[in-house]
Amino acid sequence: RTRYISTELGMRQRLFVGVLTSKSTLNTLGVAVNRTLAHRLERLVYFTGTRGRKVPHGMTVVTHSDERPIWNMYQTVRYLLDHYVNDFDWFFLVQDDTYTEAHRISRLVAHLSIDTHLYLGRPEEFIGGDTEGRYCYGGFGYLLSRSLLLLLQQHLESCRNDILSARPDEWLGRCIIDYTAVNCAEEHEGLRYHYFELGNNADPERETDLRFQSAFTVHPVLDPLQMYRLHKYFAQVELERTYQEIQQLQLEIQNASSLSADGDHSATWPIGIPPPFQPKTRFEVLRWDYFTEEQVYACVDGSPKCELRGVDLADVADVVAMAMEELNRKYQPVLHVRKQQLVNGYRRFDPTRGMEYTLDLQVEVVTQKGHSRSVTKRVHLVRPLSEVEIIPMPYVTEASRINVILPLTAHDRDHAARFLEAYAAAAFESSENAVLTFLFIYDPFEAQQVTQNDIFAPVKAQITEYERKYAEVKIPWISVKTDAPSQIKVMDIISKKHPVDTLFFVAGVGTEVTVDFLNRCRMNTINNWQVFFPIHFQGYNPTIAYHNQVPPTTLDLLRDAGHFDRDIFHEACFYNADYMAARTRMAGDVQENEDILETLDIYDMFIKYSNLHVFRAVEPALLQRYRHQACNPRLSEEIYHRCVQSSLEGVGSRSQLAMVLFEQEQGNST
Repeated sequence: RTRYISTELGMRQRLFVGVLTSKSTLNTLGVAVNRTLAHRLERLVYFTGTRGRKVPHGMTVVTHSDERPIWNMYQTVRYLLDHYVNDFDWFFLVQDDTYTEAHRISRLVAHLSIDTHLYLGRPEEFIGGDTEGRYCYGGFGYLLSRSLLLLLQQHLESCRNDILSARPDEWLGRCIIDYTAVNCAEEHEGLRYHYFELGNNADPERETDLRFQSAFTVHPVLDPLQMYRLHKYFAQVELERTYQEIQQLQLEIQNASSLSADGDHSATWPIGIPPPFQPKTRFEVLRWDYFTEEQVYACVDGSPKCELRGVDLADVADVVAMAMEELNRKYQPVLHVRKQQLVNGYRRFDPTRGMEYTLDLQVEVVTQKGHSRSVTKRVHLVRPLSEVEIIPMPYVTEASRINVILPLTAHDRDHAARFLEAYAAAAFESSENAVLTFLFIYDPFEAQQVTQNDIFAPVKAQITEYERKYAEVKIPWISVKTDAPSQIKVMDIISKKHPVDTLFFVAGVGTEVTVDFLNRCRMNTINNWQVFFPIHFQGYNPTIAYHNQVPPTTLDLLRDAGHFDRDIFHEACFYNADYMAARTRMAGDVQENEDILETLDIYDMFIKYSNLHVFRAVEPALLQRYRHQACNPRLSEEIYHRCVQSSLEGVGSRSQLAMVLFEQEQGNST
């Protein structure tokens, strides 16, 4: 129940930021603020009196339906009290013509006590001077503590009725001072609120004022371009500061390690990165993959060598370039190093620290006098794992009912008995919350002969027998006539006969359904969020895998027994509503080209016509015994090719096939 922990323990997030904008600036300065600020904060909301019909993408905008400044400020504070006061400790309000350095504001509130009645910003005298105290000028933003807002809550209506002011920030300051006696402060407990007033035509790159370099906020910003230039400058400053902090921490670690029992040997390289994984058995040894600048000698398909391409090619180019940059940084200005070629490259993924590289580089070393020499230099690099991020997912349970759909063609009918036997043991015996539906697919000729010779009569008889054996079980079936049984055409028929909230599992006749897999199907399929395409474990041909041996009665999850079939996408878990939504998006393309129903399968449809997460992963609880697959040439070339490839790779492993061929050649030679 992790989703309720924060509520039960009274935990709150640290900082809420509200941006005061308007209809005329929301799509210009408001968007610029969002692009420079949103990705660095826990919560960012825009408040405006009115807005246009279209809200900029990725922005949360609250509209008060009135352009009066004082009314908008009152409504903004009221909205914070109604919706966010129980979720955040600090509230920062700022105008959209102000640049805010998010890291500095976050560091500021991290050092402040949450129980303080604090009103922090740039103090300003009230107009006319008739009110004692000072308010916080809105142009540079101001920070309000949660405790101060709660103290102000009961007086907010009185402030709205009794206080007259021309400026919203001044009105809020009067309200806070009159009813809580808290003045705007520029400094609190040694922590100062830094700000900078930007002059006309100011250039951030040429600004030398120390107040500018340490500012939390900069005001006024006249246009989005100036906002982006400020962001570029402060991002470079913060990046340089981060690098300095890293170097300082590395130095402290190195100094502290010298005092340990192992001395300097206790500090791992790179300093501050976890040490390499230490295997306890030979089975835990991490494999190094060899590569050059053009090829890698470890391929996904098991080939001994394949061409470097895509992200792998970019990865190798990046580490080689980084190695040369570090070599020149180390030896310049005495020596200049130029790359000639990558002689050897090795890499491995260490789950405790990241990707490790060892490179043998042939380089040309040039002295200051112009003398050069070719040498081979070995370098080690590590690409550390970045900060792990927990992605929130919608809440799901294992209580959902699954509708298991089994399409069956004439070629598959002989395997239906084994499927029913395995399914009955998994679902019928345990009263699993699942419904099995058979979809009998007839070709036109078979459909004409159905009254005289129903090719699925034996299967229907078995279904009747299971229904008699398990009185509470009903196994419905649907008959379909088609000469090209594509997944989408078949699923269209099923979809129309079920409610939109139905959870489907489309199975194959060779699938051995287990309770563990059905639960995983429920957990990995999320309505309007995610669909699940498991990769089943395909057993090898027993006559090849167990050549001259007695094959076992069960299919075990062993390397020599089978493999995970990445070429097959038949099994799928998804909700009917998600299928219907993707199918609706696909309708326009179908009108232009009806053949698309046969050239795409359900997996391709979700990839192309939905915004859902398409989760594809190996599934150890989903097994298929070996059987000869009949690939339908009437389907698309890609689907047919995948089917053929699956059939070929499912015969046996390379070593098993090689052994059979070797024995045949030995027999022929004698």
